[in-house]
Amino acid sequence: MDSIVEFFEEPWARAVTAVAVSILVAFFVHRYVLRGLLMLTARTRTDVDDKVVAFLRFPLVISTVLIGFSVAIAYLQWTGPLRFVSSSILKTIALWVWVGAAFKGTSRIISALAQRPGIAPWLQTRTIPLFDIGAKVIIVATGIYFIFLAWRINVTAWMASAGVIGIAVGFAAKDTLANLFAGVFILADAPYKLGDTIVLDTGTRGLVTDIGIRSTRILTRDQVEVTVPNALIANGIIINESGGPGIKTRIKLPVGVAYGTDVDQVRTILLNCAKNVDHVCTAPAPVVRFMEMGDSALGFHLVVFIDKPPNRDCVIDALNTRVYNALNAAGIEIPFPQRDVHITPLLSTTRCSTEPLSGDHAETQAMPGDGSSA
Repeated sequence: MDSIVEFFEEPWARAVTAVAVSILVAFFVHRYVLRGLLMLTARTRTDVDDKVVAFLRFPLVISTVLIGFSVAIAYLQWTGPLRFVSSSILKTIALWVWVGAAFKGTSRIISALAQRPGIAPWLQTRTIPLFDIGAKVIIVATGIYFIFLAWRINVTAWMASAGVIGIAVGFAAKDTLANLFAGVFILADAPYKLGDTIVLDTGTRGLVTDIGIRSTRILTRDQVEVTVPNALIANGIIINESGGPGIKTRIKLPVGVAYGTDVDQVRTILLNCAKNVDHVCTAPAPVVRFMEMGDSALGFHLVVFIDKPPNRDCVIDALNTRVYNALNAAGIEIPFPQRDVHITPLLSTTRCSTEPLSGDHAETQAMPGDGSSA
């Protein structure tokens, strides 16, 4: 018995015992405590708590072992640089483990919250990248700050240097920062979403395939993907053809017929042309409006709704073909612009001068070699 007491009076024996006990406690936490917590969270309606317990498993086990090593260092009674370095290394490892676990677990927790609008109404599918990136930046910055404190590094000097460097980087990468901020505003304001058909003020029209922090990708009708910087989109006018209460889009087809044509006949023909056309909706029903009596023709608009904006071109092609053939079959003229030009002849006048030459000017007009002398 005395030998056992003497054994534990040795600093290294206490240190080894502290490490061994910490390993046993870590095994108990991993095997029983965390399993019990998972069984409890499995009974809840949400899976958010399951994900929290899952990503806490590894850092809790490692932290328990690190506590044992910290107690062992205290038993060894190290002093000076050796104690400082060993303690700082343990703190750095613990911070690294927790930052890594939080970095990975953040995405899972945010995605789980987004799938349950009742828990976090402000968190939606379109805002997941915004909150995910923001949370990860905060986690990494906090981890770096505490690692500096663990090694007793003067954070104030580093913050001042970071401020100067940040100003320089801000001026050098102002376009990139403008795109980043614009991407954040687009994700938060949501003028469009994935799958929408949009038209930029430059005339580019296509399907939104990706919304990133720096740029937005649009698939055009030519099956060409166009990458547009977010700063251009944020400062421009965007037409979202998929926006509004539904995805239906109205198409207005202008038609001109000659003067003297029966208006009711034209209205009937145009309505018949809009029947049984692919992608044309029956509700709201197609309508024909007599819009103007122009310089060369009577102007009508055939207005129809289509099911999806990407079908716009094929519907316009089908309607134009039907309208042209139907008007020709009915003998209705489709006029083209005409202009009458009247040419008025201009009277040309010639101004003749009959005034005699006089003075020195008259002498200069005398022909040379006329034999005259003073």
